[in-house]
Amino acid sequence: MLKERLETVLGDEIVQSASLPVGFGLEGLEVRLRDGRHLAVKAMRSPGKTQLSNGLWAAPLKIEGYMLSELRRLSDFPVPAVHHCDADLLVMDFIETDGGRITGAVERDAAEIIAALHSVRGTRFGYPKDTVIGPLPQRNPESDRWIPFFAEHRLMAMARMAHEKGPLSTADLGRLERLAERLDEYLVKPDHPSLLHGDLWTGNVLLKGDRIAGFVDPAISFGHPEIELAFTTMFGTFGNAFFDAYEAISPLEPGFHTLRKDLYNLYPTLVHVRLFGAGYLGGIDSTLRRIGL
Repeated sequence: MLKERLETVLGDEIVQSASLPVGFGLEGLEVRLRDGRHLAVKAMRSPGKTQLSNGLWAAPLKIEGYMLSELRRLSDFPVPAVHHCDADLLVMDFIETDGGRITGAVERDAAEIIAALHSVRGTRFGYPKDTVIGPLPQRNPESDRWIPFFAEHRLMAMARMAHEKGPLSTADLGRLERLAERLDEYLVKPDHPSLLHGDLWTGNVLLKGDRIAGFVDPAISFGHPEIELAFTTMFGTFGNAFFDAYEAISPLEPGFHTLRKDLYNLYPTLVHVRLFGAGYLGGIDSTLRRIGL
C-alpha cells in the first residue's frame, strides 16, 4: 500500500493524510509525518503501469522531481523541495495556501519573482535533458538559435503530436508548417537564453494572502521569456498589473502584446488540442488567419 511505502522511503510514520487532486490519472495525498514534515505526494495508481486508458502517458514523476530540483538549484524561484522521487512516486513539500484570488498585489509580486527567474542565463536554448509539459514529452536539444528551436521543438513538435494522436487536421498542420518557415518575420531574438518555468497558468500558481506562495508543475527549459509571458495571458492568469511591473524590470520589445503573444500561445494551445480535443482548434485557426494563413 502507498502509506506503507511512504513511511519506508521517508523513514517516519504518517500521522495524518488527506486526498489531494493532482490529475492525469495520478493519486495525490497530503500527509503529515510524526517528525512534523508536511508533504504533498503524487503516485501512479498502478505502479509500473505508465500508460493511461486514453493513450496518454502518466506524468513522468522522475522528470517532474528533476525539474523542481533544477529550479531550486539554479534560482530562488519558489517551488517545493523534493523529498523523494522515482518513476512512480514523487514526494515534495506541501505549500500552504489560503484559496485566495489573484489581485493586483499578487500580480506585482509574481512579476518580480518571474523576472528574477528570467534573469538566470543559460548558454544555449533547450536544456541538458528532455523535460515534459503535463503528461507530454518536451524535447530540448540544445541550440544557439531561438527561433529555429521554437519552430521545430515547440511549435511543430506539438503540432505533429496533435495531428498524429489528436484532432489537428492535415490542412491545419500544413498551415502551421508554413508559419514555422516564416517565424523570422514575426519573432524577435532574445539577448540570451533565460530559465523558464514553462507552464505558468493559474492552476500552477499558489497564493497566500496578497503574495505568491509558490509555483508547481514546471516544464523547464532555457528559452525566450516571451513564450512564458504569453502563456500567462492564455487563461487570464496575469494582466496589466503584472505586465506593468514586469516591464518596469525587463522591458519587452514592441509587438509582443499585439501579435507575438498569440504566436507563442500556439504551443500551449496545441498542447490542449492534444490533451483535450477539438475545442481548442478555433484559437489556432484565428491566429493563423490573422497572418494570412
